[in-house]
Amino acid sequence: MLPSILSKSRNAPSPAGHRRHLRRLLSSSLGRATTFPPTTAIALSPPPPSTNSHLASSPHSYHRYASILQSCVAAGSLRAGRKLHGRLLVSGLGPDTVLSTKLVDLYAACGHVGQARRLFDGMPKRNVFLWNVLIRAYAREGPREAAVQLYRGMAEHGVEPDNFTYPLVLKACAALLDLETGREVHEHVSGTRWGQDVFVCAGVVDMYAKCGCVDDARAVFDGIAVRDAVVWNSMIAAYGQNGRPMEALSLCRDMASNGVGPTIATLVSTISAAADAAALPRGRELHGFGWRRGFGGQDKLKTSLVDMYAKSGWLHVARVLFEQLMKRELVSWNAMICGYGMHGHADEALELFNKMRGDAQVTPDNITFVGVLSACNHRGMVEEAKEFFGLMVDVSSIEPTVQHYTCLVDVLGHTGRFEEAYDLIKGMSIKPDSGIWGALLNGCKIHKNVELGELALQKLIELEPEDAGNYVHLSNIYAQSGKWENAARVRKLMTNRGLKKILACSWIELKGKTHGFLVGDASHPRSDEIYEELERLEGLMSDAGYVPDTMPVFHNVGDDEKRNMVRSHSERLAIAFGLISTPPGTKLLVTKNLRVCEDCHVVIKLISKISQREIIIRDVNRYHHFVNGECSCKDYW
Repeated sequence: MLPSILSKSRNAPSPAGHRRHLRRLLSSSLGRATTFPPTTAIALSPPPPSTNSHLASSPHSYHRYASILQSCVAAGSLRAGRKLHGRLLVSGLGPDTVLSTKLVDLYAACGHVGQARRLFDGMPKRNVFLWNVLIRAYAREGPREAAVQLYRGMAEHGVEPDNFTYPLVLKACAALLDLETGREVHEHVSGTRWGQDVFVCAGVVDMYAKCGCVDDARAVFDGIAVRDAVVWNSMIAAYGQNGRPMEALSLCRDMASNGVGPTIATLVSTISAAADAAALPRGRELHGFGWRRGFGGQDKLKTSLVDMYAKSGWLHVARVLFEQLMKRELVSWNAMICGYGMHGHADEALELFNKMRGDAQVTPDNITFVGVLSACNHRGMVEEAKEFFGLMVDVSSIEPTVQHYTCLVDVLGHTGRFEEAYDLIKGMSIKPDSGIWGALLNGCKIHKNVELGELALQKLIELEPEDAGNYVHLSNIYAQSGKWENAARVRKLMTNRGLKKILACSWIELKGKTHGFLVGDASHPRSDEIYEELERLEGLMSDAGYVPDTMPVFHNVGDDEKRNMVRSHSERLAIAFGLISTPPGTKLLVTKNLRVCEDCHVVIKLISKISQREIIIRDVNRYHHFVNGECSCKDYW
């Protein structure tokens, strides 16, 4: 999203064309018999007076050398550039500022930042372009702290940053999550003529977004007088990257209404936001829009659509798009494998993983293994999960992250293998976070392991003392075990600390509008129709032998009251609304902020059979596909 300080014309030759041009220049200018000094013998300091001083005084030779060096930069030809560097030192042109600048550019562009820096430090005259070359190299290759140091050094040497400098140093700040320096750069640029430059403003927005300051990014965005697609894209991506997908989608609409044409980057960011928001209708609209705008054949768009359809439960469509990719990069393999994994399609995920490593010869990364371990976790494949974890560490040499450990702890806890799970946690190479202890606590809840559940809660309270959900989990474990006094004690502790249980909420999007429901909600305009539909379905389910399971209601109240609490759970209300608002056969996608309870899981299976609908529930843990009375999780979640 940020500009390159060496941006090329759209009609510029390809790298292969640059290399052919370079060979012709080298052949004609230096001659086939020319012998260069060995690479290791090239000095970086000015040489003694040259015996070939006539070359230095020849304008023709000078311009030819400059042209060849530029071709080396364009083609990324380090070997030819090194040889020419040696020739320049012999000829006496080594200290020339223009030629040295091109050499710095070449070494930096080819990843030899240390050599570029040594040349840079030895140059008496350094213009802003030269500073930008090195700042860009550090911002891209690291260490990024060096990019910030160089930026500060510009002022000491009396060099004023320009509209290429600021985006580069802001990019370094974003990568370092260095908000303090980022604010300092923003304050400085605001007082210059570059304060309204679109690329600089996009860099500021991106820096705030990467540092998690989305509102600051929006304030900058709102203050830009003239916004082009680059600025709009930066703000859309800022919302998407910080878990605010609906605002990203809304901003995309505003972009179009302001007459700014969306680019491929706009579509990729917005489709990603639609995936995170489970906004399938929006994603499909964007899909069609992209095709109409001529982006349909681009792999970038297709890869984002693979991710969106996978997260929305349309795995078949995702796989079709995946197979249509001209070139399957690692990110596309990950999107499809993770899509299968999160939906519990373990066989498909593992088959694709093997195909990726075998036929496609694509090396998996840590995200690939998150998808594979997630697939094993959602199907209770303990031994397979342990095997893939070992493969990741021992064969692929990937350092496990908390996500990998969480998957393994979760599947061990789910199957009641608490000793292994706890030993794994104690032997972790990194400090366990709330996700690790939460996975263990969830397993304790399933198997009513009160003792270990108390330990997990203690760790969670240390990490997240204000999260009421942790207390609720332990209270539920006590309630399941019939220890009502202990359950009441935990809830009293919550009250004393001013903590409130997170309200369960479910939502469904229909015709571009999101409808949300709370447990027992009666605020919807069609509330009477919704409850009538639930009563109709309950009657049919009772005829089929359904009896409400009140175990998920962890309150010491009567059975009748428990049944009333269960039957008005938020996901049931959302499903009933979807049934009365869509034509027969329409697939429903409902999202819930908490875990689906056991009784609702049974009920939704029955509803899918009675209504002949495919119903997808995306809860806090995973996806459930209900079709004809069965769920994709095989009753394991």
